[in-house]
Amino acid sequence: MGSKGKKRVVLPTRPAPPTVEQILEDVRGAPAHDPVFTALAPEDLPDPSLRAEDPEAQHEQIYQQSRAYVAMNERLLQAKEPLRQKFEDLRQAGQRLEQDVSQVTSATS
Repeated sequence: MGSKGKKRVVLPTRPAPPTVEQILEDVRGAPAHDPVFTALAPEDLPDPSLRAEDPEAQHEQIYQQSRAYVAMNERLLQAKEPLRQKFEDLRQAGQRLEQDVSQVTSATS
């Protein structure tokens, strides 16, 4: 099938970007466990005065942060294969859908 037989799809116009007020409202309304915010949130930072005075506290804070990074890395590695499988399933479903649409189109022509 050549590209001459395909109709050009007209996409709707792009919506206006959100205003600052809308963005702030979304951020304020986000649940505390929202992964977008929890992944980037600092890990229980100690009092800044303890950092300068107590190197042991600083070492503990760095250790805890490292543990959090390792735990996050393990969760990401565990999610990798299921996500890859879902991607492959969706890709195959898309191919089947394209074939079905092609068959229906050719049958109605």
